[in-house]
Parts: sequence; C-alpha cells; structure tokens
Amino acid sequence: MRWLLLLAFVALSACDVPTTSTQVQPRPQNSQATISQQDARTRAGIAARQFVSVVQTVEPVAERECRRLAPGANCDFQIVVDDRPGQPPNAFQTVDRTGRPILAFNLALIASVENADELAFVMGHEAAHHVLGHLGRTQQNAAVGAVILSGLVALGGADAAAVQSAEQIGASLGARTYSKDFELEADQLGTVITARAGYNPVRGAQFFNRIPDPGNRFLGTHPPNASRMEIVRRTAAGL
Repeated sequence: MRWLLLLAFVALSACDVPTTSTQVQPRPQNSQATISQQDARTRAGIAARQFVSVVQTVEPVAERECRRLAPGANCDFQIVVDDRPGQPPNAFQTVDRTGRPILAFNLALIASVENADELAFVMGHEAAHHVLGHLGRTQQNAAVGAVILSGLVALGGADAAAVQSAEQIGASLGARTYSKDFELEADQLGTVITARAGYNPVRGAQFFNRIPDPGNRFLGTHPPNASRMEIVRRTAAGL
C-alpha cells in the first residue's frame, strides 16, 4: 500500500499544473501566470496530502468491515489514481484478474471535494459496494435479463440479429434492476465505514449537494440525492 500512496502523491502534485515553456518571459503581465502556477501547485499538493491521509485511515477500516461482513471475500483493497487530464470527476469499484478489489479515483474527483470528510465518504461508499457484493450481483442480474429478453424475442420468431440486440438490451435492463437499492445500501455501509474511520459521514455526504440530482427516474441507476442524504443521516444517528 505504501508505494501506491507515494505514487498517488507524486501524480497529484504533478497534475493540474499548466504546462509552461522553457523560454523565460520577463514581461510584467507574466507575473500573474507565475502566481497562478504557484497556486495550482499548492492546491495540488494539499489535495495529494489529503488523499494520502484519507487512504491511510479509511482503507484499514474498510478492510476490517469487509472481513467482518464478508469473511469469504478478498478484502485486500488496492487504491489507485487515474491521472488522465480532462476527465469528469469519478470514482468506482472494480476487481482485478485475481479478484482483488480496486477503488479508483480520478484527479478531478480528488480536487472537487471540499474537505476530507467528503473524500472519506466517497471512499467508504465505493468500498461498501465490494463488501456487499454489488458487482457480482449486478453481473448476475444482467445475465438473467439477457436470457429472459432474448428468449422471449427468439420465441417470437425473430432473426439472430434481433435476438442478439434483445440480449444486449436485456442485460442493460437487468443490470439496472436493483442499482438504486445497491447505491442506498452502499451509502448506509459507507456511512459506517466513514464514521469508524473518524470522519463525519453527514458532512461527507454533502458531496451529493454538488452533483446533479438524478431524481426518481424509472430504470435510473442512482436514487434521488434526498433519499441518499436521508439514509446517511439515519444511519449516522444510530451509530
């Protein structure tokens, strides 16, 4: 874990800093550009140190909760940073080829949080997806949806292309079936992980107030922000 944290620190410190020419421009109007560059370096350094601190405190708690709630799962979380520029803020959970859980964060998300509580909550939320087995359950739902819809279309006498299209649509619909429930479950366990790591999950969940509210759309992938805030508050109050 130590080398990953150091790599994350280096990547964050180096990114979000404008590329400058090696040619010296001593004209007065360039002094503002120099100040902006220094400010960018400072902000990147602060974000990097905050990220390292949050990883060091949240990751052990996430592993402990994983071993407690899912004793048969791989609980050795690996934290990675996507340092590609120009990406919208994003964090996600996946697994590598060996089944090791990966929590990925890009620079835009790390820079967008307003405090360590928000970053800790996002990290706890993504870790909770793994602990609760949401990735595998989503894949199962997608497989079931693909089989059911493609089977119905095939029974109707459709050709191979139509059956294949129905299979893809069914997989997409199946994957979305319980996605809102999964998000709320991850918010609930994420609240526990965040609090037990020493952060304020209610303050951390204020992150929802700065992202678009998906509302309660049919077959949407995320629940309304108000529902998410409510479950965080209720869970935190019971800790």
